[in-house]
Amino acid sequence: MIESMHKYMKVGLIHCMAYPETMRGDGPIEETLKKIAVDDYFDAVEITWIKDAEIRKRAKKILDTAHMTVAYCSSPRLLTTGLNINDLNEEGRLKALTTLKEGIDEAYEMGAVGYQYLSGKYPEDKRGKAYQALVESTKEMCEYAKSKGDLTITLEVFDYDIDKKSLIGPALLARKFAEEIRKDYDNFGLMVDLSHIPLLHETVEESLFPIKDYIVHAHMGNCVMEDPSMPAYGDKHPRFGFPNSENDVEELTEYLRTLLYIGFLNPEKPPIVSFEVQGWKGENPDLVVANAKRVLNRAWSLI
Repeated sequence: MIESMHKYMKVGLIHCMAYPETMRGDGPIEETLKKIAVDDYFDAVEITWIKDAEIRKRAKKILDTAHMTVAYCSSPRLLTTGLNINDLNEEGRLKALTTLKEGIDEAYEMGAVGYQYLSGKYPEDKRGKAYQALVESTKEMCEYAKSKGDLTITLEVFDYDIDKKSLIGPALLARKFAEEIRKDYDNFGLMVDLSHIPLLHETVEESLFPIKDYIVHAHMGNCVMEDPSMPAYGDKHPRFGFPNSENDVEELTEYLRTLLYIGFLNPEKPPIVSFEVQGWKGENPDLVVANAKRVLNRAWSLI
């Protein structure tokens, strides 16, 4: 592709994944956020909870000054606390819903345009009840977000049997879910992630085509799934080209080409497409980010 990728998408980076010491809402948030904000390769950044109100204010100043598009990743609110938004225990479901609503408030405070969450684990023999619990929770979130502004609530499609073991889940189930929520809420959409596609046992086309009308956000990343004994096995988002991993330049090229074909990547309203990459056991995070940028540059040139 001769034209700039920035014409078709807002290239982003997930802050708490690249710098995992910030995952729990504290740590060197400002210092690491500045590294992203001063890099004009990135048009967008995905942040998560920032527990200290004063640090949130300073972080917002950084992002506003750098003129960055912001999205909010609420997954750490669930994954680091063990909460489950489709918990069949009503008390547990409401606890998860409460923290996600608090995240929505924070997303508005930070000027975010999108809000990502994930479905939780489920008992196979009660999958239908878990699905209904997820529907109920999602509608409550969409209603809450709509009452405050135009924030888009976005469910990320995860694996269902390897690592996160989330309810949603395969592409066809994701489409069914999106159709049900969109009947009542136009501020809902789906997020896809290149690193999750192999974990879903799907091809790029099998993952993207069924849900093409509902995709509002995308991630770029990698995974290892050949053998549980291998380093970074599962949904660990190692750098591109990691040993025994699934994704590199060729796979990212196919992913972007397909996103372009279905109209998701477009010059009229460029969507956020973010790297979700993390250093593995001592790898320098800045080198991992540089790796991702090089792989994207090469992949885009091959489209």
